[in-house]
Amino acid sequence: MKANQTVLKEFILVGFSSYPHVRTFLFVLFFGLYLLTLTGNLAILGLTWADRSLHTPMYLFLRALSFSETCYTLTIIPKMLADLLTEKRSISVPGCGLQMCFFLGLGGTNCIILTLMGYDRFLAICHPLRYPLLMTNVVCGHLVVSAWAGGFLISVTETALIFGGSFCTPNLIHHFFCHMRAVVRLSCLDSDITELVVTMVSVSGLMGTFLLIITTYVFILSTVFRIPSAEGKQKAFSTCASHLTVVIIHFGFAAIVYLKPEGSGGDDTLIAVPYTVITPFLSPLIFSLRNRDMKNAFRKLMAKRSFWDT
Repeated sequence: MKANQTVLKEFILVGFSSYPHVRTFLFVLFFGLYLLTLTGNLAILGLTWADRSLHTPMYLFLRALSFSETCYTLTIIPKMLADLLTEKRSISVPGCGLQMCFFLGLGGTNCIILTLMGYDRFLAICHPLRYPLLMTNVVCGHLVVSAWAGGFLISVTETALIFGGSFCTPNLIHHFFCHMRAVVRLSCLDSDITELVVTMVSVSGLMGTFLLIITTYVFILSTVFRIPSAEGKQKAFSTCASHLTVVIIHFGFAAIVYLKPEGSGGDDTLIAVPYTVITPFLSPLIFSLRNRDMKNAFRKLMAKRSFWDT
């Protein structure tokens, strides 16, 4: 048992208090990125809803990912921005548990949806004749629901393990949000086993989905290389380029956070910024700018608007 056992009602998020001279700059930077992230995701949601040509499984998955990432940023960034402007950076214990549950659940959901998007591309390229039968909008909807259920099943389990006991003082979370590793170290019980279990669950989910995506791309590449025409190969690659780019960024930044060994040094607060702020910002940007259908849908929407204005 740890010393100073007490019933805690709140935690203090240390966050960026170690960088007092740049807090205003960080607020402006993160607030700008957050607005752009919301704009990008809302644009994708609006375009894929308004344009009937985008009512296909590929774009239904993209819409689901944009909605999930919008909720994901809402669980972290508004609180982080508020804490950058105040000296009292507290969060209640139940609020911390909810934030952790939604952060882990939505993060897991994003990983599963990215995996499903890879599976969708696998069916479209490797089994084009059977694709309309195998991947209907109804099947796509069921898969998205399963992604949310799977993500939150894991997060509820991890959160229950961490918040199942009591916490000891000092109640300082050395992070800008309720990161599971930072919170579990405040447990009054021996936290090593709990930290190992929740870390292994997160790493297993992360590596499992990543390996599934890599497996689908092995089959996709083997099929693409058998396409005789260069134009056919380029068309097949173009449908996967955005997804593969986002996968590399998403899982690359996540690996830095979750596969970082203990005692390896480095500020966990700064290390988490790319995964919580940069990745959600880049994802809608990549899917919008590198997607011809999305750009065509945007042009049609602007043309309709200019027509009605005249």
